[in-house]
Amino acid sequence: MLQVIYYIFFSITLFYGLYYGFMGIFGFFKPKKFRIKPYLPQKKFAVIIPARNEADVVGHLVTSILDSNYPRDLYEVYVAVNNTTDNSKEVAKKAGAKVIDVKVKVKSKGEVLRYVFAELKKDKSIDAYIIFDADNIMHPDFLNRMNDTLCSGYRVAQGFRDSKNITDNWISGSYSLFYYMQNFFFNKARMTYSSSGSINGTGFMVSKDKIDEEGFDTKTLTEDIEFTAQCSLKNEPIAFVESAITYDEQPVNFKASWKQRTRWSVGCLQCMKIYSPKLLKHFLLEGNSASFDMFMNFIAPVIQVIGLIEFFVLILFRIFNVHLYDIFSTLFSSGILFLALTYISGVIVSIFVIKYNRRKSKSVISAIALFALFILTWIPINVLCLFKKDLKWEEIKHSRGINAKEMGIQK
Repeated sequence: MLQVIYYIFFSITLFYGLYYGFMGIFGFFKPKKFRIKPYLPQKKFAVIIPARNEADVVGHLVTSILDSNYPRDLYEVYVAVNNTTDNSKEVAKKAGAKVIDVKVKVKSKGEVLRYVFAELKKDKSIDAYIIFDADNIMHPDFLNRMNDTLCSGYRVAQGFRDSKNITDNWISGSYSLFYYMQNFFFNKARMTYSSSGSINGTGFMVSKDKIDEEGFDTKTLTEDIEFTAQCSLKNEPIAFVESAITYDEQPVNFKASWKQRTRWSVGCLQCMKIYSPKLLKHFLLEGNSASFDMFMNFIAPVIQVIGLIEFFVLILFRIFNVHLYDIFSTLFSSGILFLALTYISGVIVSIFVIKYNRRKSKSVISAIALFALFILTWIPINVLCLFKKDLKWEEIKHSRGINAKEMGIQK
């Protein structure tokens, strides 16, 4: 009986791994449909920055936006101050932003955005919203690339998420590797085979008419992937704009990383409960591959836990000399050799994405060496999250006050 359960679990994890492995290959090709063409600046953007105690960083983001290559009369910068106890409001104003005081109680970033969208609804001059986290720095050409994307017919788009502190330590470097892999093997790959990527937290665009028509009705702690699921259910493609770059501050201590990834996992599980049946049904009835992608995304924490159970079952089988006849158990029985091959494969992929993004491997050697540990620490997080009924939206402190000039990305 235990062997039957093992093979059921093995089949699930094997399919999951093969699916992502096969789909990731599309990252090496160029998309044939929905090409984003260059256009002259013509769309007006409202750039929205939710800010909760972000006085150390928000001014640098506002400055980087106002130093954009895009015509100044075609965008406004709004800082949505909420739940703040510092002088974020004053810093934002001094930097040149307009401040929106969120005067209702909000418990998530999604609620903040919903409030701001309602405040700006009457402004008919706005064509689209751009959303950044307060700790970001924007590349000078970001708005131009989003103008191209909007003019090319996309109503929702995700930019390229890079890091402004990739070399701080192995934790910030591991986050950067994670996003590089997600950019290439998920978003870039999806743009090739289905012409639709995924919203990834910050540096994304959504047209005002879409928000006015449908609202921004997110309920979970991960409004980005929830909104992505909602788009797929409405057959709304999401462009991945690799040349629209956002530089994000990554956590540098393990406690902050644990807190952040716990929120992601809880939000992912919340989305799984709400949207998985709808996504599967939509995929089966309409063949929408984006819906199946999101279904697979939402079950990731569960798959990782199943993989952990498999691992312990294999150890028990070895102790009691139970014979299995699949490739994975055969490789597993080789012990150190299997672990070494798995680790080396991860190192090779890490070096590839570093080189692809024109970074120097030497500057993130600790992240490359310890990226496997970063991923492994997600397992206990997912195990704990399976038993968490709810989680409060907690502040992640940002203090890396680096500006665009110091990063060498001024226009």
